[in-house]
Amino acid sequence: MKKILLLFILSSALFSCVDKDAEYFDPRGTDYAGSQSCIQCHKATYESELAHAHYSATAPGTPENVLGNFSEGHNAFAYENGAKIVMEKRGDSIYHVLYKDGKEQKAFNVGIVFGSRNAQTSVYWENHNTYELPVSYYTSARNWGTSPGFSSTEPLFSRKVIKDCYACHSSNASSNVMKVSSEKTNFMTVDVEDIIDPKTIVFGIDCERCHGPAKKHVTHHLKFPEEKAAFAMVKYASLNNQQKLDACAICHSGVSGIKVKSIFTFKPGDQFSDYWLKPQSGHYDVHGNQYGLLSQSQCFIKSDNLNCVSCHKPHDGKKQNPEYFTPVCVDCHKTMSHTPATSKNISLKHLEKNCVDCHMPKQASGAIIFQQYKNSEFSKYLLHTHKIGVYPSTP
Repeated sequence: MKKILLLFILSSALFSCVDKDAEYFDPRGTDYAGSQSCIQCHKATYESELAHAHYSATAPGTPENVLGNFSEGHNAFAYENGAKIVMEKRGDSIYHVLYKDGKEQKAFNVGIVFGSRNAQTSVYWENHNTYELPVSYYTSARNWGTSPGFSSTEPLFSRKVIKDCYACHSSNASSNVMKVSSEKTNFMTVDVEDIIDPKTIVFGIDCERCHGPAKKHVTHHLKFPEEKAAFAMVKYASLNNQQKLDACAICHSGVSGIKVKSIFTFKPGDQFSDYWLKPQSGHYDVHGNQYGLLSQSQCFIKSDNLNCVSCHKPHDGKKQNPEYFTPVCVDCHKTMSHTPATSKNISLKHLEKNCVDCHMPKQASGAIIFQQYKNSEFSKYLLHTHKIGVYPSTP
C-alpha cells in the first residue's frame, strides 16, 4: 500500500512539472512562443515591459483596465433631444449605457480598451467585429469627452474598428488562428475575411511583435541554458540604422499612404517600403507620425546613427519626463548656446535640465480633437513634437 502511495505521489510530481509553455498555441503561427515564455530568461526586462505604454496599447475591457470617473455626476455625456451616455460598472463589467429621456435604450459592454496614459477609447463587440464607442476618457482633462471625430450632439455607434487599427495597438487580430508557421503564409492562408476572431487577439505590443517569432529561440535555450549567444533571434545591434528606424516607423509613421501588406507580418530587418507606399507630404501630425517629424529635424539629417532608441528605451516602463532626455541631447550638444533673451527669461538651471520643452514643444494634434460636453469648444490634445528645432515661440 505504501509503495502504491509513493508511486502516486511521484507520478503527480512528474505531471505537475510539465512545461506549460509547450501547451501554449499562439494564434500568429507555430513559430511563435508567446511572451510569457520570455520571462524564464528575461525576467527583469519582461516585468519592466509590463509597465510600458506599448504593453497596454490595447487590453481587455475589464474594470481594472478601464480608465475614468464612474461616480454619479461625473460619468455621463449629455446629447441633444434627451439622449445621454452613462459609463457604469455592472458586476464585473463596464458598460456605456444609452438613455433617452431617462429610460435605458441599450447597454454596450466594453470589450477592449485602446490606450492607457494620455487617453483611452473603448470598443464593443457585435457580429464578429468591434465598434468604437462615442465617448472616451482623457487623462489630461480628467474628464470624459467625445471620441475623436464623433459628434457632441448625437450618439453614434456604427464606426467599425478595422484590423488596421489593431495593427499598431496590438500584436495580432485576424479572422482565423494560424495553424502553420508564419513563414508559410500564402494566398491560401492569408487573412482576408472582414471579421475578427476574439481568440486571435494578442493584446498590446508584446515581445515577439518587435523581436519576431521566438519558438526556436526559446526551445533551444531551455535545452541549452548555459549558451549565451542568442539563437534564432535577430539582434537589434546587428541591424543597420535604417532597419532600426523601420522597426519603429512601421507603426510610428501615421496611417496615410497605400498599404502593400499587413504590418502584423513585419519582422525586425524588414523594410518599411515593402509594407507601405507613402505619399509625398511635408506636413505630419504630432500624433502618430513621430518618424516623419524626426526625419525633418536637423539633428536627424546631420547624424548617421540617430534613431528612435537613441532617446527611447523600449524596455523602460517609467513615464519619461522632459528631463529624462536631456543627457541624450547633451551627448551631442556639449556646449549650449542660448540667446540673451532666452537666458533672461528662463533660468540657467532649467535650461541645463530641460531641452525638450523648448526644442520639442507640445503641439495640438489635428487628428485627435474632442469636446467635453455638448456644443463646447474643441479641446486640444497636446503632445511633444518629434521635429527637433528652434521654434519662434522660444525666446
